[in-house]
Amino acid sequence: MHKTIEELQDMQPVVVKRMQGAYAKDRLAHAYLLEGPSGSGKKELTHFFVKLLLCETPRENVPCETCRSCKLYDSGNHPNILFIEPDGQNIKIDQIRELIYTMNKTALKTGRKIYVIEKADRMNNSSANALLKFLEEPEANVTAILLTERLNAIMSTIRSRCQLLSFQPLSRPKLMENLMADGMTGSMAATVSMLTQSGQEAKRLSEEEHFAEERKLVLKLVETVGDNVHEALLLVQSDWLPLFKEKEDAERGLDMLLFAYRDIATVKAGLETARTYPDMEETWKQMALQRSFDVLSRQLQAVLQAKQQLPRNMNRTLLMEQLMLNLQEG
Repeated sequence: MHKTIEELQDMQPVVVKRMQGAYAKDRLAHAYLLEGPSGSGKKELTHFFVKLLLCETPRENVPCETCRSCKLYDSGNHPNILFIEPDGQNIKIDQIRELIYTMNKTALKTGRKIYVIEKADRMNNSSANALLKFLEEPEANVTAILLTERLNAIMSTIRSRCQLLSFQPLSRPKLMENLMADGMTGSMAATVSMLTQSGQEAKRLSEEEHFAEERKLVLKLVETVGDNVHEALLLVQSDWLPLFKEKEDAERGLDMLLFAYRDIATVKAGLETARTYPDMEETWKQMALQRSFDVLSRQLQAVLQAKQQLPRNMNRTLLMEQLMLNLQEG
C-alpha cells in the first residue's frame, strides 16, 4: 500500500521537499544517506524517491504511477534497481562486489541505475571499504541510497561521500494513528507510544504478554498505594519485584508509574493532553479529586527520585519500599 504524496509530506516534510527540489533542479547527488529512527518513514520515502528518479512521465515532481517504469518497479521487476540488505548479521563483501558488477553492466533499460543498501551500518570493514572505492569514482547515471538507524556506525569516509537526509521521529499522535491503523487498541497505542518512538518497538511491546502484565500491575499499584500502603508493600514483594526483575524492565516500570501520576495531574489540571492510560480516565478523575496539586507534585518527585537512584545499583527491594512510603505520604 503506497502512501500518497500528502501522507509522505505529513510524515517528513523537510525530506520530501529536499528530494523533490533536487529532482526538479536536476541537482541529484551520486549518493544519499537516509538516517533516522525506525518507523520514521525511511523505506516509504526511498520507494517514492526511487520511483520518481525512474518515472518516464512524472507530474509536479511526483511519479505518475502509470508508466511502464512505475509498473515494473511496483512488480519488483525493474532491471535498473538493486536492493541489498544484510545476509545474516552483516552485509558481506561478496554482496558489494555483486552490486558493483551489476551497476557496471550495461543495463537492460538505458537510463539511471539505482542501488539501495538497507541497514547500511551492518557493512563490515571489508564491504564498507569496497563500497567506498565505488563511491569515490561515481558513474554518471548511478545513484546510491543508503539507509540507517545508526548514523555513527557508518564509516566517516562513506558519510562524507553522501548527501545526508535526516528523518525526524514521528510525532506521538502520528505514531498512535499508525499503530491503531495496524489494529492496536487505542489504550495500548497510547501507552507504548509514550515508551518508544519506534513503530517496530511499540508493536513488539504491545504483543508481549509480559508487557501486558507490567501495565496491569503498574495501574494496580497506583490504586493500591492510594488506599493502603501495607497492601502496596506486599504487592511490591509478591508481584512487582519478580515481574520487573531485569534492569531494563525495572526502568520501564518506573517510567510507567511516573506516567500514571502525570495522567492524574493532567486530569486535575483539566488539560486535554493525550493520556498514557486513557482507559483509566474515570479512576484518575476520582484520584484527582482526592489529592491536592501539592501532593501530586510530591508523588511525581518521589518516582523521579527512584528513577535516578535505580542505576546506582541500590538494593531494589529497599528502593521500591521507600518509594511506596513516599507515595503514600505524598
